Amino acid sequence: MWRRGDAIVRREVWRGLPYAAIPVVVVCDEPELLAVYTPEGAPFAFNDCEWPYAPHPWRRYGAWQGHGVLMLQRPAEASAILVFWEGEPRRFARWYLNLQAPFRRTAIGFDSLDHVLDLWSTDGRTWHVKDEEVFEQRVDDGYFTADEGASIRVEAERFLVDVRTNGPWWDETWADWRPDPLWPVPRVPAGWER
Repeated sequence: MWRRGDAIVRREVWRGLPYAAIPVVVVCDEPELLAVYTPEGAPFAFNDCEWPYAPHPWRRYGAWQGHGVLMLQRPAEASAILVFWEGEPRRFARWYLNLQAPFRRTAIGFDSLDHVLDLWSTDGRTWHVKDEEVFEQRVDDGYFTADEGASIRVEAERFLVDVRTNGPWWDETWADWRPDPLWPVPRVPAGWER
């Protein structure tokens, strides 16, 4: 378990090969919730030679832009809830369901794989699909197998049924959360791609 304020690394790993990394700060690490924060200015790292869609589209940014983003994850779950803010003063913008492989802890942080297909909502009740065409193309290209693609679609539908039936699983007061102003911007450690 990590402590609040620990700097760790979230890596994207496809077919066993790490191709992207971003440092994050641990907000809380509990048996049923891992919350991490990507602050503005957190640098991206890429290993383009290991990823079939290189260069990564975020390469042009170099680092996270805006107010930062909070990621809420439950163990063994194939998604995470991201919390976005916008404007001045900083105000809640949206909830974002990032479909992804369940996170796996590593010596430097955790690994996952973005599943491309996403959902977003401004109120936590009405959800909109994002990147459906890109997702379908990735399945057609073989980036995801047909079975993996079907599982990702099932996970999206499972989430929608659950949130419409039971409401959000996360505490909606996360919309008002603010990072500790003393947290430094974390860095990606050398050798992250191994």
